[in-house]
Amino acid sequence: MKVQKQQTQRKGNCQFSTVNYPLIIIATAIILSACNDNKVSFDASGSFEAEETVISSEATGAIKRLEIEEGQTLEAGQRIGYIDSLQLYLKKRQLEAQVIAILGKKPNISVQLSALKEQLKTAEKEKTRVANLVKGDAATPKQLDDINAQIEVLKKQIEAQQSTLSISSEGLGKDVVPLQVQIEQLNDQLAKCNIINPANGTVLAKYAEPNEMTATGKPLYKIADLSNIILRAYITGDQLPQVKLNQKVKVLTDDGKGGYEETEGTITWINSKAEFTPKTIQTRDERANMVYAIKVKVKNDGTYKIGMYGEIKFN
Repeated sequence: MKVQKQQTQRKGNCQFSTVNYPLIIIATAIILSACNDNKVSFDASGSFEAEETVISSEATGAIKRLEIEEGQTLEAGQRIGYIDSLQLYLKKRQLEAQVIAILGKKPNISVQLSALKEQLKTAEKEKTRVANLVKGDAATPKQLDDINAQIEVLKKQIEAQQSTLSISSEGLGKDVVPLQVQIEQLNDQLAKCNIINPANGTVLAKYAEPNEMTATGKPLYKIADLSNIILRAYITGDQLPQVKLNQKVKVLTDDGKGGYEETEGTITWINSKAEFTPKTIQTRDERANMVYAIKVKVKNDGTYKIGMYGEIKFN
């Protein structure tokens, strides 16, 4: 009886194993199928970048104020600091004083000619009186001729004096022109001592601090407009006919929960030259190794960061 029970038990164990193997296989197939369904295929991948601008100093001197921090958002035209401009200001004052001194030497033509004009006026009155006397035979024609000659001399003297004074005045005015140009140059340099942010964007890096010396062309900070970010991706030569400028594509990034966050982007640039091109291309497989860079512009609400990876699916 013992032997028989043991055989039945083994038989029962074999029967249990035979029934459950198919269930395990089916369950495994379902799991693998589910995994395959969740797998997402992409046409291209790359990383995000931005159009970065390095802002450099336009003046030389000590930085008196520079109120920026990395990650700070700046607006175009915003004054964020200034560079010491005392020496430029003093030089401007010196040139302005020279201009005033030179212009102070310009002759007052009307005042300097007033005496001669008064003599001419008196001579003309005398001419009228002598002419009346000549008509009454109380004066000789020679006296009238003499007064006429005197009037002509006075007129010539006035013309000569006016010409001399005008030339002198114009010469002094010309002497002032180079100084005025230098003043305009200083005004431009003084304006450039103000550190004005040229474009909207976010400060990515800061290269200088207040009280440091700077020079023309020395970088102060780096800025980029992150409201629109660029995904630089790479496609093969076989994919190249599928893309064109201004084409809309799907951009996917990890959502941090094992899935993907999807948005729309626009292809703004396609490289005309292949990268990593083999020396000789003879087969279709070798042509597929040709890689072309593309840029996809994506609106950014703060989700996308520089260096973050992204995927692309062509619509």
